[in-house]
Amino acid sequence: MADHPLAGEHHPSPASSAATALGPLLLLPSELLHEILLRLAVPELLRVRSVARPLSSLISSPDFRRLYHLSSASSGPGPAAAWLLLFKKLPPRDAAIRGFHGPSGRWFRIPVSAILAPAVPPGEDLYFLAASGSSFLFAANGRRELVVVDLTARTARRLPPSPLGPRGTSSWRRFGLKLVADPPGSNRFRFLFAELVNNTPFLFEYRSETDTWQQSETDTWQQSESVLAEGNSPASPDGTYLCAAHAGADCVMVYSGPGADERPVFFRPRFPHAAAGAAAGHGDRLHVYGDGSAAVVRSAAVDDPTSRARVKVVTGVELYGFGAVGGDWELVASVPGELVEGFRKPYAVMTGLLAEREGVVRLVLISNCRGAWDLVWLSYDRARGGEWRWVPVPDWGGSKGLNMAGIAVSSTFSRLWPLAAPPASSSCGGRQ
Repeated sequence: MADHPLAGEHHPSPASSAATALGPLLLLPSELLHEILLRLAVPELLRVRSVARPLSSLISSPDFRRLYHLSSASSGPGPAAAWLLLFKKLPPRDAAIRGFHGPSGRWFRIPVSAILAPAVPPGEDLYFLAASGSSFLFAANGRRELVVVDLTARTARRLPPSPLGPRGTSSWRRFGLKLVADPPGSNRFRFLFAELVNNTPFLFEYRSETDTWQQSETDTWQQSESVLAEGNSPASPDGTYLCAAHAGADCVMVYSGPGADERPVFFRPRFPHAAAGAAAGHGDRLHVYGDGSAAVVRSAAVDDPTSRARVKVVTGVELYGFGAVGGDWELVASVPGELVEGFRKPYAVMTGLLAEREGVVRLVLISNCRGAWDLVWLSYDRARGGEWRWVPVPDWGGSKGLNMAGIAVSSTFSRLWPLAAPPASSSCGGRQ
């Protein structure tokens, strides 16, 4: 399946021809025209805006942007305002992020090579860490530093080293970091990551507004656990959960409240015995952590008739959460068996990504079997009575032998208004 270019780039079709083709659309009643435009993905809106001048003012207007945001937020759980973003390891001059938009069921190519060029030297090895709003965060392995791309301003800059000093790409753990647009809708952001340093958990936070790092640590484990045992407190919806360390079911969690004067809370939650692992013959377990939730993916080994080798297949997925900060893991829901059967494919290795926003938990499972990658996107909507959905993710044609260099889910990418159009000389590739 070919990539669709991100709107705003140069295309061979003249703008005048495109505007002529859109002529019948411009004759529709305004209510129907709004209904059509609200169903488009952000890249498609920007493409329409760039080739149809009569629609440009409508799409860019505050009223339409407000309606689009409201429509995206209420259009369903999994794919509503969320994008699945994937970075394929390529030379910086060819760097691009693939973005899958659930409602349209299509992949879009988001070029970042021209933006990265001033901040990243040729030959640098990049890894995609996180995304929020217009900010995309990369780790540069050669220079051992962080680089942030602002899609709205079309700029890239290097962040100062963290208190832990320069770090290579292998030092960053997906479960222990988070990028947050702050305030929402702006190009300012906070980047948080948690880490065990000499067996002591630390929370590090970078603020783009001040271009500075802060760090917080806790006391001994015994003191932390005894304090939490006296009385757990509910978490604020604006707080942040990170996983400072994990080894299967054993993990060290950190909760950071929204207040600037609140100290982070570190704790070691425990799973119910049945979800703890494979020690008692319960089969293989993959534990995925994110935003105060944990997914336990159960698998079983089977014989692959094609390769005559042993492979694994998913047999069940369970979602866990906290009743209060400092508490143990509690079972929230299990993925229905009929959904599991829909994505039950053989795999050799698997990893995952878990994120939650506005009451919707999104789980992405990335697996590989004989060099081919497979992506499974599940969503769980708390507000809709615990509804599970499976969002089929098609192959764009480049997953065979894919050297994946980072994946993220962003529910704020659809709120990029306006994306600055690149120069007319920019070009967009197709499938890669």
